[in-house]
Amino acid sequence: MVVSDLLVRAAGGVITRVQDGVTEVLTVHRPRYDDWSLPKGKADGDERDEDTARREVEEETGLRCELGETIAVSHYIDRKGRPKRVRWYRMTPLVDLGFEANDEIDEIRWVPLIDASGFLSYDRERVVLERLGDS
Repeated sequence: MVVSDLLVRAAGGVITRVQDGVTEVLTVHRPRYDDWSLPKGKADGDERDEDTARREVEEETGLRCELGETIAVSHYIDRKGRPKRVRWYRMTPLVDLGFEANDEIDEIRWVPLIDASGFLSYDRERVVLERLGDS
C-alpha cells in the first residue's frame, strides 16, 4: 500500500452571509469532540472535492450553497494517525432546508467574521479564515 492510498480526502465550506451590514461565517458544533469548526467531511470513494463540499455542508447545516473558489487546502494528521487533506471552498447559502441536530452536529451558529477566529477550536481553521480575505 502506498502513502497516497492512506490519504483521507475531505472538503468543506466557509459559508458567509451579510446580516445587518456584518459579514458572518457559519460554524458547527460537534458534540463528540466538543469543538466548534467549519463544516467539512470525508469524500465518498472517488467523489470530487467540489461535490464532497456541497454534500457535507448540506448534511451538516441544512444549507444548499453556491460553491465559490478554493480558499485554502489544509494538510494534517487525523486522530487515527492518517494524513488528511481538506480542500476549503468559499460558499454562499442559496436554500435553507432546515438544520436538524444529530449525533454528529448538534448546533450551528453564525458568528461575525471578525470574531470567528477566536471562536473556532483549531488553528488550522483559523488560517483558512485568514485566507478568506486573500481569495
